[in-house]
Amino acid sequence: MVIRLTSSAFEQGHKIPSQYTCDGVDNSPPLQWEHVPSDTISLVLICDDPDAPAGTWTHWLVYNIPPEIQALPEGVPMIESLSFGAHQGMNSFRRIGYGGPCPPRGNSHRYFFKLYALDQKLDLPPGASKQQVEAALKDHIVGEGQLMGVYQRG
Repeated sequence: MVIRLTSSAFEQGHKIPSQYTCDGVDNSPPLQWEHVPSDTISLVLICDDPDAPAGTWTHWLVYNIPPEIQALPEGVPMIESLSFGAHQGMNSFRRIGYGGPCPPRGNSHRYFFKLYALDQKLDLPPGASKQQVEAALKDHIVGEGQLMGVYQRG
């Protein structure tokens, strides 16, 4: 099943505003979703950049999002456990929470926000790595959606 993942900050394939990057205040962008399968037990959000020079760079991991949650606000706190029960993982900046686009100057990069609906909660503590999250969600995806934005530093 396809989940519709959108942001009020940017449209699919368009530029991510600088306030959500290392050139701005580096807040996480607002995200909202609809058409989550009815059998969903938890949601996982992964944001990464496959165009990074050293290989895919993880910008954000949020997992065990309750299925009744339909959005994440702008500026999600950079803490391990969120008030609604979700956990945040370790990004490639070696920090918990969101780390915005910060590509080398001159090249445009793509940033994929991927939302997965799962048939279970992930048995992972806060601060898990992308590898741990991806291994745990394997074979448990009942729906997914994606939003891609681009960013280029001057």
